[in-house]
Amino acid sequence: MKAFVVYESLWGNTAAVARAIAEGIGPEAQALTTDQASADLVETADLVVAGAPVLGFNLATDTMRDSVARDELDAPTPPDVSHPSMRSWLESLPHGRAPVAAFETRIWWSPRGATGAIEDRFERAGYLPIAKAQKFVVEGKYGPLRTGELERAREWGRTLAQAITHRNGIAVGVSRG
Repeated sequence: MKAFVVYESLWGNTAAVARAIAEGIGPEAQALTTDQASADLVETADLVVAGAPVLGFNLATDTMRDSVARDELDAPTPPDVSHPSMRSWLESLPHGRAPVAAFETRIWWSPRGATGAIEDRFERAGYLPIAKAQKFVVEGKYGPLRTGELERAREWGRTLAQAITHRNGIAVGVSRG
């Protein structure tokens, strides 16, 4: 199965979750930054999963990311803003029909999140949700991930792979392409 887990990650938490989801999906799944996940790749996918951190209780805008890069001086490491934002990536997404799923990393008490915006943009581009969005919790503003979240991400990846396999009647690890 050709699956791509596309992510935006500022302090590494979302990247770690994306890699765990890809591991759970199977050996052909790839975790990719937004600039690695080209339109050509996405068009060939059997499954696209997208995730981002929650900033300002939402999916980050480019202005928010610029502010974080400029103002988060107490962060343990500088935020990685070298890749396009998830919002920008989703806005440039080609029309498609592949099954999709969304996830976010967040502090546990966040009143809103990023997954609704991700799902909305997928839907506008014609993609079909295959599973309920997932929320993975970070312990502090910059992380680390809460204990058990990476295993939960791997398990969700396995669940997504099973859903696609059942839906398409294909064997896991076999590309349709």
